[in-house]
Amino acid sequence: MKLSEAYPSSFLKADDLQGRDVIATISSVELESIGQGADKEQKLVIGFKGKEKKLVCNKTNAGTIGQLYGDDETDDWIGKQVILTARDVEYQGKTTLAIRVSLKKPATAAAAAKLAPAAPVDDIDMGDAAPF
Repeated sequence: MKLSEAYPSSFLKADDLQGRDVIATISSVELESIGQGADKEQKLVIGFKGKEKKLVCNKTNAGTIGQLYGDDETDDWIGKQVILTARDVEYQGKTTLAIRVSLKKPATAAAAAKLAPAAPVDDIDMGDAAPF
């Protein structure tokens, strides 16, 4: 049994992306209490259309979304698409994988078809097939 099966999380982790960039549509943005005891904090949490898991959004990702859409009002993010990707980051002195929102806006399907040759759907947009 995998630890992720024994202790499932309702929040996204880099491993959930399975090494792929994923296009996701924001369906909710809320403040939630995350953590336990003295470590409990209010964090921004983003839900995605058709997905079970949510993203605990750090300041870096929030700033990227605000920059992408020219808006720091989180209510206006609903319905916007973002590209989620796993990146190496340094955390507490160690290198680890973390989810980052790409600074690139997702291309519409029609625009992508004009710009690039056809590619497998999983390489562009996992859509509802994404495990999270």
